[in-house]
Amino acid sequence: MKETSLKEIAQLFLKLGTVAFGGPAAHIAMMQDEVVDRRAWFSRQRFLDLVGATNLIPGPNSTELAIHIGYERAGWAGLLVAGSSFILPAMFIVTGFAWAYVEYGSTPAGEALLYGVQPVVIVIVAHALARLAPTAARTWLLRGVVVAAIALFLMGVNELLILFGLGLLVMVVTGPLRLPFGSVYMLVPGPLVLLAQGPDSPVTLDRLFWVLLKIGAVLYGGGYVILAFLQGDFVERLGWLTQQQLIDAVSVGQVTPGPVFTTATFIGYVLKGVPGALVATLAIFLPSFVFVAISHRYIERMRSSQLFSGLLDGVNAAAVGLMAGVTIQLAREAIVDATTLIISATALLLLAGARINSAWLILAGGAIGLAIDLL
Repeated sequence: MKETSLKEIAQLFLKLGTVAFGGPAAHIAMMQDEVVDRRAWFSRQRFLDLVGATNLIPGPNSTELAIHIGYERAGWAGLLVAGSSFILPAMFIVTGFAWAYVEYGSTPAGEALLYGVQPVVIVIVAHALARLAPTAARTWLLRGVVVAAIALFLMGVNELLILFGLGLLVMVVTGPLRLPFGSVYMLVPGPLVLLAQGPDSPVTLDRLFWVLLKIGAVLYGGGYVILAFLQGDFVERLGWLTQQQLIDAVSVGQVTPGPVFTTATFIGYVLKGVPGALVATLAIFLPSFVFVAISHRYIERMRSSQLFSGLLDGVNAAAVGLMAGVTIQLAREAIVDATTLIISATALLLLAGARINSAWLILAGGAIGLAIDLL
């Protein structure tokens, strides 16, 4: 296979990082059009293999797919160039939004804008959840995992314990070892308990880095699952953000192109300015580069592993449950009256029926909020 130039890789992913609205599924579709249909860098089967590989490791799927593509086409340099080129446009755009939010977010106009945007964001997350659920919960065991994850999350159980505890349970019940059900608790990693954070801890760059590095290193299930982890760490355990600030961060992550994980960039800026934005971006995405570099050569083996596939099924089902739990919590803050209820219902009809790009819906929600404020 002829190696692709770093310049061509950079140009492609800078373009995609600038215009790729619509979330991970849309990003992957755009990459397929570019690298399979237009450039013929990959066969369709190889491209699907790479997509499958992103589901076997933690982190944002579409970003990791970009990193896989760069690695296969140009080695280590391609890995760094592709991933960075896809992330950087979104990082700069989100940082600009964060600056405007810090400067103007508390003004009447800023509040009016977010009033209309937030109910739309809840619908977008719920719609993504509905599309993921049939695949993630295709058996009664996995449906039970989803329900258990929702209940445990709403009870305040640590997200890591939910994700890996339930994942390991499914691995044991369905895997080749077939251990007794009662022995599952022995497989839950004890050190995960130590990841809980103390309340009202001061915000420092090093703590911000380690909290987001932890999230990036353990988060399965795609970009939207990050909401549950951000809620647990930044709102509930550390108290660094209010519930409202988290919703606002999610709103900005939705209206901008590129990875949903750049929500962390917004949070970093709100907490510690430009240094915080840079540290947060590095921390949340660094594990993806490492995991792709390690896993790329083992794609075929991982996909055919019965043991690992059981763990993955359980983790994916638990991730859907976490998404549902955090959506319930966020909806309480976003849908507060008849107007926001109408906005969310209309957004749902348009998203499900007309398949309108989610970015346009968010912009429309913001415009409605501003219009209501002017009346």
